[in-house]
Amino acid sequence: SLDLSEYEAINRYEKELPEYFNFASDVLDKWSKLEKNGNRPAHPAFWWTDGKGKEMRWGFEELGFLSKKAANVLSGPCNLKRGDRVILILPRIPEWWLLSVASIRTGIVFVPGTLQLTAKDILYRLQASKAKCIITNDALAAAVDSVSSSCPFLETKLLISEGRRDNWLNFKELFDASPSSHSCVETKSSDPMMIYFTSGTTGLPKMAEHSHSSMTLGCMISGRYWLDLKPSDVIWNMSDTGWIKATLGSFFSPWLWGGTAFIHSMPQFDPREILNVLSTYPITKMCTAPTVYRMLVQHNLTRYRFKSLRHCLTGGEPLNPEVMAQWKKQTGLDIHEAYGQTEVGIISQNEKGTKIKPGSMGKPPPPYDVQIIDENGNILPRGQEGDIAIRVKPKRPFCLFSCYVDNPQKTAAAFCGDFYVTSDRGWMDEEGYLWFVARSDDIIISSGYRIGPFEVESALIEHPAVVESAVVSSPDPLRREVVKAFVVLSPSFISHNPEELIRELQEHVKKVTAPYKYPRKVEFVQQLPKTISGKVKRHELRKKEWGQI
Repeated sequence: SLDLSEYEAINRYEKELPEYFNFASDVLDKWSKLEKNGNRPAHPAFWWTDGKGKEMRWGFEELGFLSKKAANVLSGPCNLKRGDRVILILPRIPEWWLLSVASIRTGIVFVPGTLQLTAKDILYRLQASKAKCIITNDALAAAVDSVSSSCPFLETKLLISEGRRDNWLNFKELFDASPSSHSCVETKSSDPMMIYFTSGTTGLPKMAEHSHSSMTLGCMISGRYWLDLKPSDVIWNMSDTGWIKATLGSFFSPWLWGGTAFIHSMPQFDPREILNVLSTYPITKMCTAPTVYRMLVQHNLTRYRFKSLRHCLTGGEPLNPEVMAQWKKQTGLDIHEAYGQTEVGIISQNEKGTKIKPGSMGKPPPPYDVQIIDENGNILPRGQEGDIAIRVKPKRPFCLFSCYVDNPQKTAAAFCGDFYVTSDRGWMDEEGYLWFVARSDDIIISSGYRIGPFEVESALIEHPAVVESAVVSSPDPLRREVVKAFVVLSPSFISHNPEELIRELQEHVKKVTAPYKYPRKVEFVQQLPKTISGKVKRHELRKKEWGQI
């Protein structure tokens, strides 16, 4: 198999990071050669199904062949060059994987986005990223067209569709005519490879940039010890393509270890379909959000037989210990939780074969030195709550994000003394296990989605009924927490039917910003609690919601 010991030595600080690295040429193409010579199990590298009888399987050889054709589309008809940025908004379809690999081959910086983005979201991302190209399908093409005239940097629109659209290039036509010969560009390990927009509590989403080594070689330890991957494994990670968990669990980790990335298009979440897939396909590893496990254990799992499944994983939000116990009771399988974020990948994990403490996020893997610190950057004693932080001095971990693009102030604010601060609160026990307490910056994590209160409040204030609002998390038995809006109404709307007005505000937010951000709970209040300087005390409202005051 591919000798990965060098990459693990880099993660353990036993070897220096190579000056040049490219995931396509240094990993994928090497697996392709091993596969050609019969030195890899006869499993596909990519296995996709739409759940309706249509399937697609590629080995590493075919993945290389097809991604080179896609790379020629980007550098040819799309006229994209190394360092250019391209926004990629697609559902779980094979083209997302092809074009992501193609971007790496050409040195183009790809910017994934979720299909739930609205025209306003897309406009902001195009303007902020200065992307020269956007790639999407029919579902969002009209939204792109409605804002593209306000995006001076946008030169090319590439459509993934069977049909044609004015002023759009058609990927299928160009791909069919594209040559398969392509020389992968030589990229430095520190060169930018991808950018994720990540939500914050103040201002608009920030652009977190990752290098060619950070999210690829940074998957080494989590891929081996948390995901427990081998070339014979078939892993099904259910993440939306717009989130970093998709690249970690459905792209870099399985392919770094030579395994199979299994993908189900699943446009609508269906617990019974998930259970049927696990009973039908030879899936050995499953990774999904805690919300999914909470829904699955509501079914009689003993009616299903998961023939191949032997390792279950979760992340994105804390997992309820009761759900873990129910899953174990009905399936005989543990759920291995991990913790991370867009900027840093996985920084704590319950590894295969180690003791699981229900409710804990596990232990930090190398190269991360994770500590609990106070507001001055001092390490706190075990058992004491504080900020979860990663040591960056004297040596900065290579798998940390590079920066918030074009935002040096936000980049600097993320560091305190010798540490990068995650903005999460937690504590560490005597055995080194991490325990999550809460977001310290008001971010709401609902069903694995990170939602910034500012974005929801900004959408609400656009409605004539809203004078001002404050958005916080609120407990929910299924999603753990949901978005709740405290709203001060305009006098002319006070006499309106409250239930109808709540539905109207919810629909308004769905249209103005991404639908998953809408407030599932709304409470009308006469005024909001504020500081002397006029800032809303979100923490006070949140504590009240969670019964802490």
